[in-house]
Amino acid sequence: MRKILYWVHSSLDGYINGPNGEFDWPAVGPELFEYSYGLNDRVDTFLYGRVVWDLMSGYWPHAESMSDDEHDLKFAPVWRATPKIVFSRTLGEAGWGARVINGNVADEVTALKQQPGKDLLLTGGSGLAATLTDLGLIDEYHITIHPVVLGGGKPLFPAPADCLNLRLTESRTFDGKSVLLRYEPAERDEQTGDDGR
Repeated sequence: MRKILYWVHSSLDGYINGPNGEFDWPAVGPELFEYSYGLNDRVDTFLYGRVVWDLMSGYWPHAESMSDDEHDLKFAPVWRATPKIVFSRTLGEAGWGARVINGNVADEVTALKQQPGKDLLLTGGSGLAATLTDLGLIDEYHITIHPVVLGGGKPLFPAPADCLNLRLTESRTFDGKSVLLRYEPAERDEQTGDDGR
C-alpha cells in the first residue's frame, strides 16, 4: 500500500508560519535541498490543502521567470510534471495538472493509498495534515525544525482529536542549521505500554 509522507518546516516553538503568515524564515541549504529531492524521488503525487495550493500554484508554474535560485530551477519542472491533488471544499478546479477532491476525505485518501504507484507527498500546511492525522492516514512525518522562534502563527499540530503517539525513526542535521525529525505512528502496544504478555 502507498504511504502518505508529511513534509513540513517548523519553528523551534512549533509554528509553520509567522504571526502574519510569513514564511521567510526557514534556514535552507544544499543538504536540506538534497533531502527534499530524495523525498520527491519516492513519490508520484503531491497533496495540498487549498491554502498551500494557492501559494504553490502562484509560484512554481512560472518559477524560472521569477528566480535564478538553483533549487527553484531544479524543482520547478518536477512540480509541473508531477500529478497533484488539492483538497478543498470551495475550489471547483485547480489547473496545472491538479485534481480537486472535495468529498469524503477518509474514503478518497484511503482509495488513493490502495492504488498502485509510488508514495504520496503532503507538503506544508496544517489543516489537511491535522485531518489526515486524526484519521490515522499519515504514515511518515518528516518535520524539519529551524533555528527561529516565531512567537505565534499557525501551529504545527492544531489540537488533535486524540493523543498522537509517534516513534522516532530518524534524526539528522542539515547544513549545520536545521534538524530533521522523522516519525512514524507508534504501534498500539507502544502507545499503551503493553508488552504483549
